[in-house]
Amino acid sequence: MADVTATHLPALITDLAFILGTAGITTLIFKKLKQPLVLGYILTGLLVGPNFDFMPTITDGKTISIWGEIGVIFLLFSLGLEFSFKKLARVGGTASVTAMTELLGMMTLGYVTGQLLGWDTINSLFLGGIMAISSTTIILRAFDELGVKTQKFTGVVFGVLVVEDLVAVLLLVLLSTVAVSQQFGGEALMLAMLKLGFFLSIWFLGGIYLVPSFLRRARKLMSEETLLIISVALCLLMVVLASEAGFSPALGAFIMGSILAETVFNEKIEHLTRSVKDLFGAVFFVSVGMLINLSTLAEHLGPVLLISCMLILGKFTFSTLGALASGQPLKQAVQVGVSLTQIGEFSFIIATLGVTLQVTSHYLYPIAVAVSALTTFTTPFLIRSAEPLYHFLEKHLPSHWQNRLDTYSSSAQSISHASDWQLVLRAFAQIMITNSVVLIGIILLNIQYLGPLVADTFPGLWGNLLTVFLALVLMSPFIYALSIRRIGSRAYSRLWRDKKYARGPLLGLEICRIVLALLFVGLLLDQLFSIQVALLIAALLIGIIFPLLTHRLRKTYDRIERRFLTNLNERELENESPVKKILPWDAHLAEFRVSPDSYFAGRTLLDLALRERFGVNIARIERGSRVIPVPRGTEWLYPADKITVIGTDEQLAQFKPHVEIDTSVMDLAMDQPDISLRQVVVDSKFPFLHQSIRDSGIREKTNGLIVGIERHGHRILNPEPSTVFQTEDIVWLAGDTRLIKSIDG
Repeated sequence: MADVTATHLPALITDLAFILGTAGITTLIFKKLKQPLVLGYILTGLLVGPNFDFMPTITDGKTISIWGEIGVIFLLFSLGLEFSFKKLARVGGTASVTAMTELLGMMTLGYVTGQLLGWDTINSLFLGGIMAISSTTIILRAFDELGVKTQKFTGVVFGVLVVEDLVAVLLLVLLSTVAVSQQFGGEALMLAMLKLGFFLSIWFLGGIYLVPSFLRRARKLMSEETLLIISVALCLLMVVLASEAGFSPALGAFIMGSILAETVFNEKIEHLTRSVKDLFGAVFFVSVGMLINLSTLAEHLGPVLLISCMLILGKFTFSTLGALASGQPLKQAVQVGVSLTQIGEFSFIIATLGVTLQVTSHYLYPIAVAVSALTTFTTPFLIRSAEPLYHFLEKHLPSHWQNRLDTYSSSAQSISHASDWQLVLRAFAQIMITNSVVLIGIILLNIQYLGPLVADTFPGLWGNLLTVFLALVLMSPFIYALSIRRIGSRAYSRLWRDKKYARGPLLGLEICRIVLALLFVGLLLDQLFSIQVALLIAALLIGIIFPLLTHRLRKTYDRIERRFLTNLNERELENESPVKKILPWDAHLAEFRVSPDSYFAGRTLLDLALRERFGVNIARIERGSRVIPVPRGTEWLYPADKITVIGTDEQLAQFKPHVEIDTSVMDLAMDQPDISLRQVVVDSKFPFLHQSIRDSGIREKTNGLIVGIERHGHRILNPEPSTVFQTEDIVWLAGDTRLIKSIDG
């Protein structure tokens, strides 16, 4: 009789099979109902959790929890791939002001709400963080379903979401610090923020310098399999570094994602890791649902309803006020306000952090999930109500308020001249901050790793001298840049010629640079000598030796800077940037893809007469790798051309069905455009004052198209070439952003 050996499966495999099978069925149902899949995952966790005795459940919750933590890492890594710090720098003042107003308002409101409910400080702080962050997933789904992606306000919403992404990661770090230390004072938070700012800076600078260079050198060897393995390895490496520095693993994943977002491999990495993120993300959200206790939720139904109402009203109020403060018209401000009235995946992560650290009460987690579910369902209805709500406000607001809002909105969108002092101070700040961060990083590297390693090999004085010598070699290009390198800008030269008022402050700034460099060198030498001797040696190095090596140090620093900037801008150089919308009057920019079935395909712009038929203008045509800025009437449109169109919401809505047949408008990215629609104020510095549009050659010099001129309160749309620029004209110009700024001073 043959022996039959039963195969024993580990609990991990049976639990995972059960969870994914249940999640698959649930998400099919939610897909059919056109609801977010995240809610389906949470419902799955609720079903397989401890709430229902008649339902089968998992056997090893600890292992699933570990997989959930891996899911958070990949969610944050994916978010970093979509984020990039350059994108944050380019969202503009409108989105930044709106986001910061909303975030500060909601964190305060959340804390106050927690205190009113009788919660302790830590629960109230976590509630503020949970209520502050809107859901990118839910907003994008709602925009898709409602077909509003071509409207002006969506560009502001996307910009706000970019700022919120970074703030959410910072919140994870700050809440972790507060929860662990139980210190709520301003000094502890300030130290935590300074530490976080330093590590973010050093990781970003070092990552941009090293990672894209490595990937570029290994490009010929990069198969999809190799790229996936290297990307995941880099992600986990940064996770380890972040943990070693005392931060959450999620921060490390986010940082590495944002570094890889600047490389030309970004889209490919995002594609390769999407399935990994979806798998582990599903397990994470299922684990979210498993932590919900229905009896606790029923017991706290009142706080759920109260927090939901406070969240919707608070987000609408603060987002609308922020948009108005940033210069948005009332209609767009209301649309922005109603779009951000929900919480989602990041709020779950913040709530999970409280559970993991065991610092929040058992009721906060299910309350956060319930509030998210309620606000998810209300979001589409609120977005639909934006226009009626705007008309209601317009009807009941006093006329002088409306006039002030209109005037403020128009003036806020004007291009303002940056003074020479602003330009010079910005240059000084950039030099001092970036080089100081690098120098502090090298000193810490020397203290923590290089010094002990050399001391083990060469103990005693000679080992210390060798350590200092190696550190100085690494530091010297950055000390040169911090203390000696000249700021070669025209603004600096103009100020330097003003001996009476400007030269003294400039000398003061130069002295500050030198003193700062002396302190860094002295800090390094302090381990061998007294502080007085260390500063004396530092003065000799910076005052005598470094000037003798200026040529070599300049070449070294220029090479480092050139590689960094090449890596930072590599993706832009190889890929065309999409267009972001700017808001003059009622017009903005949107992108469309010419369908092969469109009547427009195979015809010239002159034949189509788009301005006469729809009131729109074509600002750019992208055809493969070729870009045609401000095309002439003789230019043809071909299938698959990507066109950038200027028009109002209504004009674009009428135009869209004719150009895109059975396709949806392409997603609007949040990167800074190559071209934009800008407002230029004509003053005494305007180079084409008292010249006609034709004679000025402004079209050729900016690759631009003058859409309109506002003169003494009257608007001239599509002005004639003979129109002469006059003082105080407000010119709306569509063209290359950098070229437009160059003519404006």
